[in-house]
Amino acid sequence: MLRSLLRLPRLLLIGLVRLYQLILSPHLPSSCRYTPSCSAYALEALAKYGAVKGLILTVHRLARCHPWGGHGYDPPRWFGEPRPHDVLPADHELHEA
Repeated sequence: MLRSLLRLPRLLLIGLVRLYQLILSPHLPSSCRYTPSCSAYALEALAKYGAVKGLILTVHRLARCHPWGGHGYDPPRWFGEPRPHDVLPADHELHEA
């Protein structure tokens, strides 16, 4: 019971991101500077780190998404974790800006 309650915030946030992907995202031009896209990043961060850390990472990623920000492969990783190799998996799909 307690475990289910602790998972609830993460599941609610994942649901909100999925709603965005289904309802809003198809009507917006593709403009993400990073791979994975910001919404896919949010889903990965929430699944891997939970609601609090996942939300912090997602907000940090969104704050970096501007014309003078970075670009390229940027998977979710907690602050201080080693950076993964800048190599995409062979089956990874690139999103054009």
